[in-house]
Amino acid sequence: MATKIRLQRHGKKGYAFYHVVVADSRAPRDGRFIEKLGTYNPNTNPATIDIDFDRTLTWVSTGAEMSDTARAILSYKGVLFKNHLIRGLAKGALTEADVEKKFEAWLNDKESKISKKSDGHSDAMKKVVSDRLAADRKTNEARAAVIAAKNAPEEEVVEETVEAPAEETPAAETEEATTEETPKAEAKEEKAPEAKTEEAPATEEKKEDEK
Repeated sequence: MATKIRLQRHGKKGYAFYHVVVADSRAPRDGRFIEKLGTYNPNTNPATIDIDFDRTLTWVSTGAEMSDTARAILSYKGVLFKNHLIRGLAKGALTEADVEKKFEAWLNDKESKISKKSDGHSDAMKKVVSDRLAADRKTNEARAAVIAAKNAPEEEVVEETVEAPAEETPAAETEEATTEETPKAEAKEEKAPEAKTEEAPATEEKKEDEK
């Protein structure tokens, strides 16, 4: 029976995750399987891969086929590299100490790359958050400026109404002017009796001539 390591889909629509399984190559994708080797979750960054390393290595070393995605996953976890070193050991090109040393160096290098990638991702996320906050701040400042512009004309009207009583001073001046003009009218009235007293002697002189 030909066996194949492949992915079996699980999860809901838009948020799928997968089981890494060994199944008959003739079985349907989500049908029966022989053994579950681990899980693969592509929804995280970096992707979360959890597999049984020794059991997966056993199946690979016995000649199990692999789908393209399964091959990429096993290569990422170092299963294929370890299988390559074991073949070198079987041919006599390497010793067991060389196999362990080379694989340990490969794991350390892989972990450093993963940590750099995760750090870069966290920095990118921090930058996205800071940019979003800066954009929100600019939007709030623009809204505040618009509100201040709308409220500015109302404040000017209030100032004009407060200054309005100062214009009543000319009315007081007109009252003073009228009070100053009244003595002239009184002076004219005082002159009128004097004119009558001056004309009285003239009439008396005419009466004397007639006599």
